[in-house]
Amino acid sequence: MAFLYWQCKDVANWIESLGYSHYTACFTENGITGRKLIHINCRNLPKLGITDFEDMKVISAHVRELLGISEPLWHRSLADFPRDDTGLFLEKKSRSGERADALTEAHFLREIKKC
Repeated sequence: MAFLYWQCKDVANWIESLGYSHYTACFTENGITGRKLIHINCRNLPKLGITDFEDMKVISAHVRELLGISEPLWHRSLADFPRDDTGLFLEKKSRSGERADALTEAHFLREIKKC
């Protein structure tokens, strides 16, 4: 999950590689790093200045693909099926601070298996 350590420039290069170089400034001016990509979806892309719905759908799908998840949103109804372990790990890893920095997927998986 090397993308978690991407800086804004790395995210900008990734957006360009997808063919959306016209949105590079939207990501860099909003300080979107690899960790912040975890929260990028159709709900908050307009806050970055991306309002074309078709582009929003494609970018969101590429973000989910990069993250290795199929879940479109972190904010879910209790009636939805439970999230997979990867989605739960990414949600924890997206936070800032020493605990999130030190958290590894293996450690996270051991912790949730204890519960």
